[in-house]
Amino acid sequence: MKNPTIISLGGSIVVPDGIDTAFVSAFRELLQERIKRGESFIVIVGGGKVCRRYQNAATELGVTGKDPLDWVGIFATRLNAELVRVAFGERAHQELVLDPAVLPSVSKPLAIGAGWKPGHSTDFEAILMAESSGAKRTINLSNIDYVYDKDPKKFPDAKKIERATWKEFRALLPEPTAWVPGLNAPFDPVAAKRADELSLEIAIMNGTDLPNLQQYLDGNPFKGTAIRG
Repeated sequence: MKNPTIISLGGSIVVPDGIDTAFVSAFRELLQERIKRGESFIVIVGGGKVCRRYQNAATELGVTGKDPLDWVGIFATRLNAELVRVAFGERAHQELVLDPAVLPSVSKPLAIGAGWKPGHSTDFEAILMAESSGAKRTINLSNIDYVYDKDPKKFPDAKKIERATWKEFRALLPEPTAWVPGLNAPFDPVAAKRADELSLEIAIMNGTDLPNLQQYLDGNPFKGTAIRG
C-alpha cells in the first residue's frame, strides 16, 4: 500500500445502539470514490458501546483480569470490523488485518483491522499501522466534534481545542502507564505517546459528519482537532 491514510473508526459510530447501516453505506461510498482516485486506506474499527457492554457484563460475572476483559473487547471490535470489511466487498483485503507485519502482503487499496491483542487499544493499533506503513496522518473518527480542555458534559465553560501540539494534547490525557480495557477518552494516552514519538499528524473529528471528513482529506479547513508535533 502506498502512502495510506489511517482511520481509527470508533465503534460507537458503527453501532451507536443498533447497527447504523446508513452510516456504513455512506462511509463506503466516500472511501470508494477516493480509492478510484488512487488513494489507499487502513481502517481500524473500534468496539464502542458493544465492547463496553460485554466488558461490563463480564465484570458482573466476576471476571477481573485485564487480559480476559481485553479479549472480550477485542472480539467486539472484530465483529464490528468484519461487518465493515464485507460491506466493501472486493475492494478490501480478504481478511481482517490485525498484525501490522501482514501489511506487505496487502495488495488491495483498503485494509480493515480491529483489536489485535491484550494491552492495545484500537487507537494504538492505528498508530502501529501508521508506523509500519509509513503513513504520516491518522484520522480518529469518534462521536465528538472537538477535543476540549475538560469534559464539556460536566463543565459548561469547557473550551474546544482546534489545534494543539503533542505536548499540549498529552497534558489533557491520563498518564500513559498502561492501556485500561474499556477506557473512554478522546484518544488512548499510550497511543498518543507513540504518535508523539513518531511525529504523526492526528485529526480528531465527529465521524458522523462525512462531508467534514471529505474536507480534511481534500486538505481544506475542517471542524475538529488537529494535533501536530
